[in-house]
Amino acid sequence: MATNRWIRPEVYPLFAAVGAAVGICAFSLVRNICINPEVRVNKQSRAAGVLENFAEGEKYTEHLLRRFSRNRSPEIMPGLNSFFTDPSRN
Repeated sequence: MATNRWIRPEVYPLFAAVGAAVGICAFSLVRNICINPEVRVNKQSRAAGVLENFAEGEKYTEHLLRRFSRNRSPEIMPGLNSFFTDPSRN
């Protein structure tokens, strides 16, 4: 009886949006804790002080998504945008 009152079909998109947001946050947190060169979890790494690890920082910042999107136009739908903005198509 209580589940019928709280879980209705209209609420499923809200669950999906909140679930996606929580998933993105969890991914970001785990990525930063595990592979960010600036984050040091154990005591021995923290005691090392400031490290000059430029190669590791470059590897962290130049991830696969950034390399993929580097030479692409910053548009979500470039074909649709060019269709509506290109004056030669009229």
